[in-house]
Amino acid sequence: MKAAPEAQRRLLDLQAVDTTLAKLAHRRRSLPELAEIDAVAREISALEDERVRAQVVVDDLDRDIARLEKDIDQVRLRKDKDQKRLDAGAAMREIEGLQHELATLNRRQSELEDAELELMEQRETAVATLADVQARIAAAVGRRTDAERRRDEANDEIAKELEFKTQSRVPLAADLPADLVTLYDKIRSETGMGAALVHAGRCGACRIELYGADLNRVKAAPKDDVVRCEECRRIMIRTAESGL
Repeated sequence: MKAAPEAQRRLLDLQAVDTTLAKLAHRRRSLPELAEIDAVAREISALEDERVRAQVVVDDLDRDIARLEKDIDQVRLRKDKDQKRLDAGAAMREIEGLQHELATLNRRQSELEDAELELMEQRETAVATLADVQARIAAAVGRRTDAERRRDEANDEIAKELEFKTQSRVPLAADLPADLVTLYDKIRSETGMGAALVHAGRCGACRIELYGADLNRVKAAPKDDVVRCEECRRIMIRTAESGL
């Protein structure tokens, strides 16, 4: 392929823009906020599991406490009933039985109330644990929201730079021979770089020094020949700095 030396040199300007575009795209994919958001999302997921377990403990204790309160109410009702029978003047043969039953019911009520008190203390601890988990979830959600805000701000900035560089690329490419740009774009799509300056006898892309037959080939090539590196296949741009 043939192209004027000046057109070939302007490929370096096009490559500079494309390199910036590639760096911006990489920066957008590699924003530290993305990793932070993923990490916080995993943390929130684990905390939600912990919250569910803590809530189950509270719910189980509430159910057990409600059952005990129901049992205590039943004992109280039975005591009131027996006491009313005593107060109403039960027959002598019933008094001893009622008194014995009342003593049994009092012990039962005391046992149930002690059990209820123990469960209520456990519930207090469980509720504190649940509140702690909920507070940690709220803090993590806050960190995620902040990271998402910073990510969006960074993306907005990158998008503006991408738009500016993309627009600046259009006239550069349009001012070059179409077949040269086509070749350049093909190489760039395959390798990430389409053209590089030869500097001090080295390919600017793969950094390999030219020698022997390869060096002679490049030296002998007419200035309007589009020369490619034998190693990396990029277009080699020859200038006064090339040392050829």
